[in-house]
Amino acid sequence: MGTNPGGGGTETHMITLLRALAQLGVDAHALVHPQGKIAAALQGEAVSLHYGTFRNSADPHGLRALNRGLRQLRPDVLVGSFSKEYWPLALLSRAHGVPLALFRHMDLRLRPSTRWLLSHWPLRLFAVSAYLRERLIAQGLPEERVEVLRNPLSLADFQREPEARSARRQALGLREEDFLVGFVGAWHRGKGVFVLADAIDAAHAQDARVHGLWIGGGPHEEALRERLAGRSWQHVIGWQERVTPWYSVMDTLALPSIEPDTFGRVLVEAQACATPVLGAAMGGIPESFADGVSGFLLPAGQSDAWRDAILRLASDRGLCRQLAANGPAQVERFAADAIAREFLATPGR
Repeated sequence: MGTNPGGGGTETHMITLLRALAQLGVDAHALVHPQGKIAAALQGEAVSLHYGTFRNSADPHGLRALNRGLRQLRPDVLVGSFSKEYWPLALLSRAHGVPLALFRHMDLRLRPSTRWLLSHWPLRLFAVSAYLRERLIAQGLPEERVEVLRNPLSLADFQREPEARSARRQALGLREEDFLVGFVGAWHRGKGVFVLADAIDAAHAQDARVHGLWIGGGPHEEALRERLAGRSWQHVIGWQERVTPWYSVMDTLALPSIEPDTFGRVLVEAQACATPVLGAAMGGIPESFADGVSGFLLPAGQSDAWRDAILRLASDRGLCRQLAANGPAQVERFAADAIAREFLATPGR
């Protein structure tokens, strides 16, 4: 069950895992928001959709929809990812005698009632990174209660696209020798977007081949656009329906967060497309790639270090090619089918 209507990382996780389970032959059903991103993404897929909404944990409409689904389907396991749905899932799973598995994605302070539930209720709890597992334990959850199951990625959806690289770079006015640093995601101070903007500007001042590419949007979009205005080497294109081709357009993808991320999904996607990555040594980001193999870990918030790393890659294309070549093999451990098989093995352990 996942009735949140948004389209963030938690929703993407659910979509990817459900698709992988269905491809393995699992009779997968999903209770989702009728106008939500999950429902839209799974239309026409081998996943049976049911509809409901939970505005809060006591929403009677959501409770009726969940109860009805459990009566009709009698599932082998009930799965949830959103905090507001934890207690309804827990109570109705017990009422129907169905095992419960919950995922945790966000590093947010647990409410006392949620902490008690995750500590004592009969369920399986999965954190999407070792970093998040440690954070949950630090909040008081018993070590033996929290397992790690990595974020799944459908590797077939993320491939190098040479034609997209050539055409889109030409449309941006880039030459082959230009070096393009990309950012994908929320334009938020906590994501380090202003640190990266400073680093790209400083690198460009020393090497005019350095350019920036900005894909996304968010709460600090106006301030970032104002910060980047008038700089011809900063290419601001906003949200894109399909991000995948743009990974091939970039020469490196940067995730310069100055606040902890529980995981670095965009770094995994970029590596799958054979694009080198730069990530902040913070939170769960280091778990997304191997430092020195498919990219480099850099100190969070230190724009000079990011500038120097960009200049190093821009001046050493052989290094870039080696890092790029290593990327696809590095992300095999996040393959959705492997993660789905691991998940299916857990209820019996």
